Amino acid sequence: MEPDIKPHWPGRNAPGRTLPSRSRRQTLAWLGGAGLLALGGPGVVAVAAQTPDDSLTVVQPPRAAPDFSLQDVSGKTHRLSDYRGKVVLVNFWATWCPPCRQEMPSIEKLYLAMKGRPFEVLALDQGETLNNVFAYMGQLNPSPTFPVLLDQHSEAAHAFGVVGIPTTYLLDKQGRIVRQAVGGRDYDSPAIRQIIDALMRSS
Repeated sequence: MEPDIKPHWPGRNAPGRTLPSRSRRQTLAWLGGAGLLALGGPGVVAVAAQTPDDSLTVVQPPRAAPDFSLQDVSGKTHRLSDYRGKVVLVNFWATWCPPCRQEMPSIEKLYLAMKGRPFEVLALDQGETLNNVFAYMGQLNPSPTFPVLLDQHSEAAHAFGVVGIPTTYLLDKQGRIVRQAVGGRDYDSPAIRQIIDALMRSS
């Protein structure tokens, strides 16, 4: 496993101080290469290297996932609390994020493999227009069949405590966050399927 790398953004939280645009672009490019791209917003500074394995970090104790209500690319509204009774994978992503693009097909494969079982995927795109997201989905093979939601102001992301993308949370049937992943993963892996299977069997 590669060591975590946490570059410092000087003055990020200091009043009246911001990174020069060139430095910010260079930092974002570095983050993209590391597999984690920082979201905008106050206090969002933590970064880490991409984890090359299939691990999902245990969240102990489990914590209640903040509810959200967002529209998908077809205009249908999805409320997280409506999925109680199912294991839910909540993925925060964007089309311009390379590791997000890399992991998306594996999420679709996982979703298809779990069809008909108490499992759902909700992918929350960050800050992009409907046209951008819809056009990108048409380029994927396979194209996602799970709900892709528009978190245009990153309100859900900040409520969850997301500091960069891709970040993914696994919720149990009671709506509690029990696992999380920062950085890209292969979600169509035996290890992750085993974790989800165990959560679906639990009461």
